[in-house]
Amino acid sequence: MKYISTRGESKKLGFEDALLRGLAPDGGLYVPDEWPVIDFKKLSDEPYWKNAADILHPFFNDFITKDELSNLTKKAYKSFDTDEMTPLIQLDDNKYILELFHGPTLAFKDFAMLLLAELFDLSLEKKNKKVTIVGATSGDTGSAAIEAFKGSQNVNIFIFFPKDRVSEIQRKQMTSTNGNGVFPVEIDGTFDDCQNIVKSLFNDSDFNKSVNLGAINSINWGRIAAQIVYYFTSFRLLKNGPVSYSVPTGNFGDILAGWAAKKMGLPIDTLVIATNENDILARALDTGLYSIDNAKATMSPSMDIQISSNFERLLFEAYNRDSLKVRNLMNELKENKKFIIEESALSFMKKDFLAKSISENETRNCIADVYKKTGYILDPHTAVGYAASDMPSGGSVITLGTAHPAKFPLAVESSIGRLPEIPDRLKKVMDGDEKFSKMGINLEKIKDFISLNI
Repeated sequence: MKYISTRGESKKLGFEDALLRGLAPDGGLYVPDEWPVIDFKKLSDEPYWKNAADILHPFFNDFITKDELSNLTKKAYKSFDTDEMTPLIQLDDNKYILELFHGPTLAFKDFAMLLLAELFDLSLEKKNKKVTIVGATSGDTGSAAIEAFKGSQNVNIFIFFPKDRVSEIQRKQMTSTNGNGVFPVEIDGTFDDCQNIVKSLFNDSDFNKSVNLGAINSINWGRIAAQIVYYFTSFRLLKNGPVSYSVPTGNFGDILAGWAAKKMGLPIDTLVIATNENDILARALDTGLYSIDNAKATMSPSMDIQISSNFERLLFEAYNRDSLKVRNLMNELKENKKFIIEESALSFMKKDFLAKSISENETRNCIADVYKKTGYILDPHTAVGYAASDMPSGGSVITLGTAHPAKFPLAVESSIGRLPEIPDRLKKVMDGDEKFSKMGINLEKIKDFISLNI
């Protein structure tokens, strides 16, 4: 399997090089040069890690054998608190929650990050190299990355998170670790500012080479690939009728993984892009205008995003892999903070996607209503997905449960009048001492900070 850039000005790479680079030199995102086909009916009732190896090996086949990948996935997923790993919970006649929060940081990011850490370590040990990983987070990516990489001897990791835009628990999960080579950095800005810092660091070729940068945000194809797996494994659990997925969406990576699963042969009906009041994607699919606004702070902070990086990968497909058109759109976005999606590309997207924006009141009411009817507690991000999951076409709808409600206790309490139970894992985090740096949006100072600490 080879990987190409969405902007068409970087050479094809094998998986290992695409993994370590993260972002292409031309500023684009790597995508497979072809989509493998997986017969989901042939997947077995083997453990999740075994199915993961079967589904993912076509993407990694120039880097690792299937047996080696099986050993890797088994090792990566050993720390989940349930053998099922992804329990499917029925809340209504045709509505389900896929619980993706049973990993060490209690969020769906663990599935990708734990595997990514193993892949990085395998490559770096083979090459006898070290890498400096930089990442931006709106909450869960940072804690999952730090947890996954904190024991690595080959990696220094710098995670940028926005001041006052993550929950207290999310912050403490990043800042109370005892791992070596771990540097959480609070940025006085928004998630989009943090994300722009990461992209700017990669685009500075001299700095990139001097510290050997690597990326773990969902701009890294390895992240997207790992998330494809639970679409296949959950689909098999529902035997009858069409199945759609409602996905709480910020940076577009998790739902892009669902589209990739459909491209690989999984007969998904509709993919619902569920946004909070930061509704750039809902507006884009409705009007064809992708226009950046100011990011609002909401009770679902991991979705408080305006620049959804992975949307570029979908644009690349919607424009029939015309990298010149994608490059022009990205340049227009940088210059004017907006672009118009051509009608043909918009029609391509609407064949697979439906987008809905859920308000703060709707989110709060959803948490309260589900709790009253079933006793089940939704975190605010999952609630956005569940509130958007009413399908006019019928059939079953699986909402991705992206985080444990205990990670957002104040949002839950404001909705149902009680705090969720705190798992032991989080109690230990809350009692830990915090250690992190605080910085403004100053790229030169950030580069100096990284260079001094690796």
